[in-house]
Amino acid sequence: MSTTLSTSHSPGGNPLGGDDAKRSPLARLQHLLHAQATIGPAVVLLASVVVFALLSERFLTPGNISLIVQQVAVVGTLAVGQTIVILTAGIDLSCGAIMVLSSIVMAKVAADTGLPGPFALLLGFLVGTLCGLLNGLLVTRLKLPPFIVTLGTLNVFFALNLWYSESATIRGTDMPSLLLWTGQTINIGGTRITYGSIMMVVLVAAMAFALKNTAWGRHVYATGDDLEASRLSGIRTGRVLLSVYAAAGAVYALSAWILIGRIASASPQAGQMDNLDSITAVVIGGTSLFGGRGAIVGSLIGALIVGVFRNGLALAGVDVLWQTLAVGVLIIVAVSLDQWIRKVKP
Repeated sequence: MSTTLSTSHSPGGNPLGGDDAKRSPLARLQHLLHAQATIGPAVVLLASVVVFALLSERFLTPGNISLIVQQVAVVGTLAVGQTIVILTAGIDLSCGAIMVLSSIVMAKVAADTGLPGPFALLLGFLVGTLCGLLNGLLVTRLKLPPFIVTLGTLNVFFALNLWYSESATIRGTDMPSLLLWTGQTINIGGTRITYGSIMMVVLVAAMAFALKNTAWGRHVYATGDDLEASRLSGIRTGRVLLSVYAAAGAVYALSAWILIGRIASASPQAGQMDNLDSITAVVIGGTSLFGGRGAIVGSLIGALIVGVFRNGLALAGVDVLWQTLAVGVLIIVAVSLDQWIRKVKP
């Protein structure tokens, strides 16, 4: 007994109780990736930047870096909301539709009624939060699978978006300047960065802090890791899930504001693939589709990986078809890697 205890707590022993000396390098890597989910995506991002910088001298120019960051801002923000949903072992297919509906409400109310920008923004945020809350109520009250719920609300919100907008685009010249503010830029080291991109980074930092340092964040991880065990331990899992979907809806509304600034208009056809892109960013960023493991920072890295891949391949003259194929391969590799990591042995 004493020999076993001294071995497991010795400086050279594995804190999980296994014998580190007998563990193969591959097993050590598996344990490392299980403990630090963002290491793998960070290495992939760094390698991608190096490779594309060698392939094209234009890749690391300030103008191109600015373009990548601007392109990532919308999907990166959506990925924050998507991450907290996936951490609970759920998924949100309606995030893009909520974003576009919120952007249309913000823009159309302001353009048609002359409502001041701050009130139009508040109304858009209210719509996004209520849409997320509806998803949460259907998941928690009717006990429906998140995939089915959000697949249904994806179509509902998209139809409402077309109905309310009358399938018409609202021009930026008809909106208050506040709605377009996120598209304005500042110069940082010769690179022009939009306020929307800065908001994305601030949101990532705030949500990462909340998940790591608050009881709510710990409950989110616990609920995703084992719903029944969390409930039995006293966590009100229904309230946790409801709060997660509502918070995600508010994040999608923020991405709507960033989208308006990005395209200087509000279009009912905008962002149709952003729901899938946000899931791609989260999965590539190391968050497990099975819940309970992952990080917000990883999702931002995942969004940057997708942005870097598409931009780098475009600069290299690769057809859009093959760019899409490359992203698809990345998703399959990321999910396969997650399956392997989840099989980690103590």
